[in-house]
Amino acid sequence: MVLKLGITGARGRMGIANLRAAAQHAAVSGIVAHARIAAHAEAAAREAGLDISAITFTDSLDQLLEQSNVIIDFTLPDFTLELATAAAKAQIPLVSGTTGLSTAQQKQLKQLGEQIPLVWAANMSVGVTVFTALVEQAAAALDDNYDIEIVEMHHRNKVDAPSGTALALGQAAAKGRAVDFDQCAVLSREGHTGERARGSIGFAALRGGQVVGDHTVMFAGESERFELTHKSSSRDIYAQGALTAALWLRNQPSGLYSMRDVVGI
Repeated sequence: MVLKLGITGARGRMGIANLRAAAQHAAVSGIVAHARIAAHAEAAAREAGLDISAITFTDSLDQLLEQSNVIIDFTLPDFTLELATAAAKAQIPLVSGTTGLSTAQQKQLKQLGEQIPLVWAANMSVGVTVFTALVEQAAAALDDNYDIEIVEMHHRNKVDAPSGTALALGQAAAKGRAVDFDQCAVLSREGHTGERARGSIGFAALRGGQVVGDHTVMFAGESERFELTHKSSSRDIYAQGALTAALWLRNQPSGLYSMRDVVGI
C-alpha cells in the first residue's frame, strides 16, 4: 500500500521537517501540505530548499482528508481536536505530536481513537521513547529515598511549559513508582516553598536561544545522584519518528496508540 501523506502545520518548523522527511521516503507516493494560508506554507517550503513539485499545498481541510490516507499533525490543541474529529468521520488514520493538550482534550482524543487508528505522543523520537521506558524502569527500581527532578530546556519560541516530553517523563516515573502523577507533580516553584515533599516529582523549565529540546531526569539520593539525559540536535528526529509511526499505523486497527506501540516496547 502506497502512502498518500497529509501534513498539517506545513508552514511551521515541524511542518517543514515533516515535509522533508516525507519527500525523501520511497514509500510516500504523494504529499498534501495543509496550512491556514497555503501560499505562506509553499513560500516557507521553497525557502527551506524543498522540491515542491510533488507537494500539493492547501488551506482546505476537506481536500487534505480527500487526498490523504494517513495524516501527520504537529499543530495546536484546538486544531488537533478539530482535525481528529474530521479524520474520525472520514476514517483517516492520524499521527499527532501536538503538545499542550488539556486533560479533557486528551480524553476526547482517546475517544476519537476508538474510531480510527491514532498515534499520539508528546515526543515522536524513537530515542526519547526508549528514554521514557528507562525512566519508568529506574523509578520502579529506586524507592522514594531518591528524589525525582526533571529539567528541560527548549527554544525561546516554545509556548507551553513544562514541555510535553517532560510531562511524559514525569508520568513514566509516576507509573514506575505506582503513584498518581497529578498528586505528586510539582510543576513549578517560587517563593517560600518549604521543604521538598517526599515522593514528589519536581519540574524546571528553561527557555532560550534555538535549543531543539534537552531533557534530564535526576534521581537524587542521600549519597549519590543518578541522571538520565536526552538531547535533540535536530527536529528531523521527530519527523522521522512521525513518519515511522505513519507507516506502521496504516496497518493497525482502530485505537489510541503511543510511540511505545510503534517501537514495540
